[in-house]
Amino acid sequence: MKAAHQKLLTRDKFRRGVFAHDSYRCVICGVEGVGDIDHASYTLDAHHILERRLWTAPDEIGGYFLDNGATLCETHHRAAERTTLSCAEIRAACGITAHLLPKYLQDESAGDYDKWGNPILSGGRRLKGELFTDESVQKVLTEGNMLGLFSDHVKYPRTYHLPWSHPTTDDKIIPNLAGFVGREVVVTEKMDGENANFYPHHYHARSLEAASGPDRARVKAIWSTFAHDIPAGWRVCGENLYAKHSIKYTQLPSYLMVFSIWNEKNECLSWDETVEWCGLLGLVTVPVLYRGPWDETLIRSLYQPEREPGPMEGYVARVADRFPYGQFRSSIAKFVRPSHVTTDKHWRHAAIEPNELAI
Repeated sequence: MKAAHQKLLTRDKFRRGVFAHDSYRCVICGVEGVGDIDHASYTLDAHHILERRLWTAPDEIGGYFLDNGATLCETHHRAAERTTLSCAEIRAACGITAHLLPKYLQDESAGDYDKWGNPILSGGRRLKGELFTDESVQKVLTEGNMLGLFSDHVKYPRTYHLPWSHPTTDDKIIPNLAGFVGREVVVTEKMDGENANFYPHHYHARSLEAASGPDRARVKAIWSTFAHDIPAGWRVCGENLYAKHSIKYTQLPSYLMVFSIWNEKNECLSWDETVEWCGLLGLVTVPVLYRGPWDETLIRSLYQPEREPGPMEGYVARVADRFPYGQFRSSIAKFVRPSHVTTDKHWRHAAIEPNELAI
């Protein structure tokens, strides 16, 4: 059972509860509130430590948890919005020991976040979260002179599983399929490779450290042929297929196969735009298994366990249109085959066995 301070409340109960918990004083400077607490003119704010728009699961909507609330005066509320007053400082001032996060941020295990859900790295640098490009967020971060703290690199999000997939114990099922129903979708083959992310001047796997190692050298060589043509602020995401993981490939068109391209606004390009840019950059996409209206029965049938020359790892469904980073969880989902991890130890800790190209 959840602790009393971690139960979802109504907006009014949240507001009253936060004020009462903090004795109707700003937790930072101690100034007392003036006026009617039920009126907009009340001089204190029941502040969401983490932005309420980040809480999107049905049992989290609005983030109205007492452990996500703090009483702040106008001055310190502005500082919290601008993130010059950190979430950690606010929690400490309130005596809140719980570090509540929306469920999908818990999945990412990125550590601490600022008010707007931007991951905070060691040394104070930040990554761009799903609300980063929002006009209102850009405004307050600009007012706080915080934009210079942000890295241009973006961690590729965790892809949720379709309900009929076969996840491992730490994987998550997409809560619902509403983002696909009635939409045109593209279903591509899920390749058994390593996530690879390319910018004009940087290459990393799903983690943000610069990618290195013999299994990455061939893909880095491919990157060198198109890096100068990647627009500033864009990134190309795909599969590094040089090394065998669980599936041995013998007819690959390339050791790098692209599944998405993102622009300077952190928007995933439409599939048509992705194909066009791959043509311009001299790249190939992952194979398309189906394109058309969402049809669950048809899509379920796409898995071919006995396919030659080798097994299919699974498939990935995405909406065909362009979508922002914040809609990733509802716009992409995957199916993986049963017992898809078949090796006794992680492929990186074994001798590297190269896959084979078609020519």
